[in-house]
Amino acid sequence: MENRIVAEIDQLFDELDQLLKNPEVGAQLAEKGVNVSLAMTLADGMRAYLHGDKKRAVADLGTATEEIAARMKLASSGGERPS
Repeated sequence: MENRIVAEIDQLFDELDQLLKNPEVGAQLAEKGVNVSLAMTLADGMRAYLHGDKKRAVADLGTATEEIAARMKLASSGGERPS
């Protein structure tokens, strides 16, 4: 049973990964200020966490959230648009 659940989780994340790599999806997300690379890093972190790999999850999720926060700070100070 456990292997089936892990396989289903991996399948969902594989589908999300393919969706995020789709240029049309990327363009629509970019219009909302979403950086696809950061979204993929967040998804990788969540997948790692669901696999029980907390060390990798912290690294991926931490990296992405720090980068998002830095971009928001830059944008609020008159710099580039956050993404």
